[in-house]
Amino acid sequence: MIINTADRLKNIREYYFSIKLQEVRKLASQGFDVINMGIGSPDLPPSQSTIDALCESASRPGVHGYQPYRGIAPLRAAMAAWYKRVYGVSLNPETEVLPLMGSKEGITHISLAFLNPGDEALIPELGYPTYAAVTQMVGATPRYYPLKEGSWHPDFEKMEKEDYSKAKIMWVNYPHMPTGASSSKQLFESIVEFALKRRLLACHDNPYSLILNDKPPISLLSVDRAKECCIELNSMSKSHNMAGWRIGWINGSKEYLDEILKVKSNFDSGMFYGLQMAAVKAFENDDEWHAGQNRIYAERKKAAMEFVDLLQCACDENQTGMFVWAKLPGHVRSVEKFVDYMLYEKHLFITPGFIFGEAGRRYIRISLCNPAERILNAVERIRDIDFGKLGL
Repeated sequence: MIINTADRLKNIREYYFSIKLQEVRKLASQGFDVINMGIGSPDLPPSQSTIDALCESASRPGVHGYQPYRGIAPLRAAMAAWYKRVYGVSLNPETEVLPLMGSKEGITHISLAFLNPGDEALIPELGYPTYAAVTQMVGATPRYYPLKEGSWHPDFEKMEKEDYSKAKIMWVNYPHMPTGASSSKQLFESIVEFALKRRLLACHDNPYSLILNDKPPISLLSVDRAKECCIELNSMSKSHNMAGWRIGWINGSKEYLDEILKVKSNFDSGMFYGLQMAAVKAFENDDEWHAGQNRIYAERKKAAMEFVDLLQCACDENQTGMFVWAKLPGHVRSVEKFVDYMLYEKHLFITPGFIFGEAGRRYIRISLCNPAERILNAVERIRDIDFGKLGL
């Protein structure tokens, strides 16, 4: 290159999955049957009515131009109605719902809208790596807050002793990724109380609440006074099998969403009309459709639990979401070597927990985005291994 890169890239690495998937593709090109158990990309299709709505709406005349930055009115209305039906939360679709091209986009928009260099963003010590990466890219400082191992809820007792005077936003995510920890009304009340007391904007990332969750789904915005100090991201990627469609949204008070829109409107020129109308139809999926998805995921989870049991991992059977989070046994000395052994010797790609934070160093994450038969194939590949003698 004849120019230097921006300073913001000095502490930013290429996304772990971007690098590792290149290795997976290389092995596959050499003829190896690699089972990808690392990525949370749903392999199941959206409902047929959703696909039909995309095809029908894309065939209409005059729909291929730019669309409103706030999304079309039918989509915002459908998002608000879905929140009322699923979470019991009332939202004004004109002012309190902002569609996004995927909720990952929203993390960047929120950070650009509210963080200055020198500000801190509170990030769970185990969480989505993008929270920290985006914080650094906008010139702010990631500040990790502790979770209680087991419940994986914020350790507010420890946090009360900390000086968070430079912090402006706090990222939270329940049901939690990667651990599968559940949400609760008490937890969300504690988050709102903490955010109000410390004058923080709590940003709740909520894409997993409909997947293998035996409890009624909860929104952070259902808590009293939450709209004063909270916004909530949601997505159709996991709940509606539409990851590649890139449809998400932010809910919150008008004053917060208006500021985020200032950023967003300089990044895109609106979402394709056909995608928006297909999303409207997807929100009409009934409870039985979602139950059917969860029956499939439950079968896959059973197979994944057999996989981690063979690895002699400790694992909470009550975790939710589309992953299995498991603690490796003590005889595994190097998680990096263990993951590479599984990839290059057994052609199984699994996710090391340390990419989500140092608190996950002794853990692995298994995706449920493979058919049960495929996961059971992975089980057979490791059945006769004595991991204690491998010296990893």
